[in-house]
Amino acid sequence: MSETKNHDPQLAATAYHEAGHALMATIVGRLIQKVTISPGKMQTGGNRLGVCQMQKGRTKSTKDWLEDEVLILFAGMVAESQLTGQYCHVGAGEDLRMIHRLLRDRPGSQRQVERFERRLFDKTAHILSDQANTQAIRWTAEELLLKTTISGRAVRHFLQQAEQQFS
Repeated sequence: MSETKNHDPQLAATAYHEAGHALMATIVGRLIQKVTISPGKMQTGGNRLGVCQMQKGRTKSTKDWLEDEVLILFAGMVAESQLTGQYCHVGAGEDLRMIHRLLRDRPGSQRQVERFERRLFDKTAHILSDQANTQAIRWTAEELLLKTTISGRAVRHFLQQAEQQFS
């Protein structure tokens, strides 16, 4: 039985949301310091319910920093929808505002920018729909519900275990 069934639905959704950010960050080579679903555990500012705190540096080089950032930001909302069955634009409001800030100065027409944003959203959904990634999100979220805060090392471990299970 899944751990998410025994918890407050909003807390479980938050756990999936933060697990999505953490997993996508790991996939694109960002180092995670820790992930929490306790707003009192980190200085989060605003009314955030959880945080995925990144470390400086990368584990691998990237070809497009902007794309990586947008994928990570979209990943919270996409992962949360794996639990809830819908996209929560209100809960992802700060992420969506940050995406718009990152993309607003991108060259091209407004329509081109909107198509680029949609392409990155679709790419995020495609990446996170992979069986191994879906399982890693589930395990990460369940661990967050048990422990409230976990390390980036734990996230990497869950991803490696899921990749082995589905390879």
